Order: sequence, then C-alpha cells, then structure tokens
Amino acid sequence: MIEQIIKWDTQLFLWLNSLHASWLDGFMWTISERNTWIPLYVLIIIFMFVKEKRYGFVGLVFIGITVAMADWSSVHLFKNVFERLRPTHTESIADLIYTLNDYRGGKFSFVSSHAANMFAVATFTGLFFNNRFFKIFIGLWAFWVSYSRIYLGVHFPLDIIVGALLGIGIGYSVFRLYQFSSLKIKKRNNNG
Repeated sequence: MIEQIIKWDTQLFLWLNSLHASWLDGFMWTISERNTWIPLYVLIIIFMFVKEKRYGFVGLVFIGITVAMADWSSVHLFKNVFERLRPTHTESIADLIYTLNDYRGGKFSFVSSHAANMFAVATFTGLFFNNRFFKIFIGLWAFWVSYSRIYLGVHFPLDIIVGALLGIGIGYSVFRLYQFSSLKIKKRNNNG
C-alpha cells in the first residue's frame, strides 16, 4: 500500500512539476525565498502590537513558538525519521525534474518545512487577527509558498500536504495556548 501511495505521489509530482512557464519562474523562485517575506512578518508584528497594545509581546512570543515548533518538528520528527529523498535526489526521476538555478535542496523531503512553517504562521495569525480578508490572503500566501516547492522540484505533493497539516495543527494548538496564557496575564495585571 505504501509503495502504491509513493508511486501516485511521484506521478502527481512529475505532472505538477512539468506545468512550468518561463514567466512564472522568477515569481516561484522569489516566493520560495524566506527573506522575501520579511516585510510581511514585520507588518504582522506591528499589527499584533496595534491590536494587543502592551500585550503584543505575548503574541510575538507565541508566534515565535509556533515557527520554532513547526520547523523543529518537520525536521526532527519527520525528515530525520522517514528519510525520504527529495525528488531532486531520487535517481529514478532526477533527470525528469524541472529545476531553477540548479537548486536541489537538502537531502530529505518528507515533510516540507516551508509548508509546515507557512501554514503554522497562517493558522496562528488567521486566528489571532480573525479578519476574513487577512485569512484569505495569508491562506493563499501559505498555499503559493508551499506549491512553489513542487514547482522548483524539491518536494513531492505528499510532503506539502502533510507539512501543511502539521503546520495547521501546530498553529491551532499554539494559538489556543496563547489565548489561555494571554487571559491569565491580563487577569493578573488587572488584579495587581
């Protein structure tokens, strides 16, 4: 059964990866770069402080916990355990893959840290701001960043799907912990 799932995943990857266009290359490369999103992260932090005023630091700490948990777990609980080779390191299909700038990524792919991190941030911040427009924007952002990893040839679809689910679970769980902690801190400060 596992072998059949891997076969389907590989076939889907090869099909999705083949859907490339030169006019999309620059966009996909840029959206996949972590530094591209620094302005968005700065805006999110600013708006956290606008929304929560003096308690914005609590949200900032918890978003940091969210990213750290998603990144750590995607590597240490998945990649280093399952050791599934990236498409670009899988000899049987390496010559069939469309890549950019000869980028191959690290050795292992399951799960995608990009997907785990992006969907964790999207889930946490979507719940934090609770704004429909922002939820749509941040959800699409997480999707496109994650999809760019298939486009660039460094992740199978299953890497993205499971990474996204991991990120959503972590983002939701840490947000609930944030709510609990934030209420405790505010109550203590109001009583003190």
